[in-house]
Amino acid sequence: MGATFTRRAFAVGTGTAAVTTLGLALGARARGQDTVPGGLVASRAPLPAAYTLPFVVPPVAVPVSTTGDTDVYEVHELERTLPVLPGLATPLWTYAGSFPGPTIVSTVGRRTVVRHTNELPVPVVVHLHGGHVPAGDDGFPTDVLLPVGSGPVTYGAGVTAGGGTAPGSGAAHLGPSGQRAGGGNDAGLPAGALGVLADPAARVAAGTRDYVVPPQPRAATLWYHDHWMGATGRALWRGLIGFHLVLDPAEDALGLPTGERDLPVLLCDRAFGADGTLTYPVTGPMTEPGHAMATPFMDGVLGDVVLVNGVPWPRHEVAGARHRLRLLNGSNARAWSLALDPPPPGGGGLVQVASDGGLLRRPLPRDTIRLAPGERCDVVVDFARYRPGARVQLVNRAGQGRTRQVMLFVVGARVADPSRVPSTLASGPAFDPRAAVVHRSMAFQRWGGAGGTWTINGDAFAPDRPLARPVLGQLEVWHLSSDVSHPVHLHLEQFEVLGRGRAGPGPDDHGWKDTVSLRAGEEVAIAVRFTDYAGRFVVHCHNAEHEDMGMMATFVTG
Repeated sequence: MGATFTRRAFAVGTGTAAVTTLGLALGARARGQDTVPGGLVASRAPLPAAYTLPFVVPPVAVPVSTTGDTDVYEVHELERTLPVLPGLATPLWTYAGSFPGPTIVSTVGRRTVVRHTNELPVPVVVHLHGGHVPAGDDGFPTDVLLPVGSGPVTYGAGVTAGGGTAPGSGAAHLGPSGQRAGGGNDAGLPAGALGVLADPAARVAAGTRDYVVPPQPRAATLWYHDHWMGATGRALWRGLIGFHLVLDPAEDALGLPTGERDLPVLLCDRAFGADGTLTYPVTGPMTEPGHAMATPFMDGVLGDVVLVNGVPWPRHEVAGARHRLRLLNGSNARAWSLALDPPPPGGGGLVQVASDGGLLRRPLPRDTIRLAPGERCDVVVDFARYRPGARVQLVNRAGQGRTRQVMLFVVGARVADPSRVPSTLASGPAFDPRAAVVHRSMAFQRWGGAGGTWTINGDAFAPDRPLARPVLGQLEVWHLSSDVSHPVHLHLEQFEVLGRGRAGPGPDDHGWKDTVSLRAGEEVAIAVRFTDYAGRFVVHCHNAEHEDMGMMATFVTG
């Protein structure tokens, strides 16, 4: 049984296929150069003409129970075959049978529990990207949820765990904390499916797990996705992704567009085989983690089909009024440089009101929005600035060929519009870097040449080897540096970007951030204060292929 929806689940999805002819677009090595790293996979399937399919809003989940302070949702991970391209069927892994998955809605001041049941043939890990949650609910990459019906797992020392219940969120854990997963595999999974779990502290659950989201500090556009160690890229590619919106009555009172004029917009790219299945160039089975990418794709995987909420190059008819677009880059490796074509008279048609972690201090009129993988940006577009009947493209200036096209807005008649964009939105971050107690340096680099390993400070990911041990409540400044482009994501906390090199923050760095785009050969300084939750978390590159090949590190708060 899947989640309950207030809107119908639309029929789109993804699956697998053999690798097709490849085109290579390597990331730039020049200092500060802003390009898209990765190898391009070319589709063999017939592709629809742009702007012929309707834009669809993802389904919204309804709580299965509500108490005085808690809303409980149920989401089942399911295999589904759905039409993404006209006339073809695409197998995919889904949250509750749709792609994207159902939108989860939390409210500031209320606790949310999302009960996941894994009916896929592989383990999963669910991460609330941007969430301020305890370590046990954050989706640490080895804290896997095994499929329903999994047998016992034999651990490294020959100890067999059989599904007892461990304390915490009420999940069924296969063995007490401190045992080592990664020995034998008696769980009925494909050979090698647990091979990456050599982690003494892994919290392994079977069938169902509750992910508890405490009351969040502010309204924000968050998202959830799979985070299984060594397999995040293929899980994202196959469809395990969805919005998680945190709402706040105080934000509602500002008068920003709401209802049908508040649109979640998930951007991603994929490639399709001739039969409609997805093409993903991994060197081993899709059901096993830890396999390397085919050599041309060490820099990341790019598709040649643009999907918006799972629909290729959609069109959307809008009234001549303000609309809020909650833009999310859900691509594995592709960065987007978004603009309106044509721009409205006077320019500044994309009025940014929020970043990854919530509202900005004040609105910022912009002509171009750049989003690296994992980043979000909420903008307000006033379509009343266009004449009725205008056709306004959202384009990707960082794309080539058909990846320059994103979606089309067809502007209707001007209508009464009660919304507004106030001159002041929220307080925003205001860290004083002079008060930082600790400065840390982290170099995101590949070691070993073209076929080498993606690392942080020269080390590939080891779950039990902390890179840092931040003290709760203590302000720190992290200095992040890169060889090629890396979108760096920090778990547990939002941070403030202090500057790039010797300059201040860039145009995409304002407000609360959990992901920051490092350009080639660049250094970015961020200020962060970890609060509330002691435990282990990760920092990593959100180019999913870089992450899967080792560009991740543990940090332990306390």
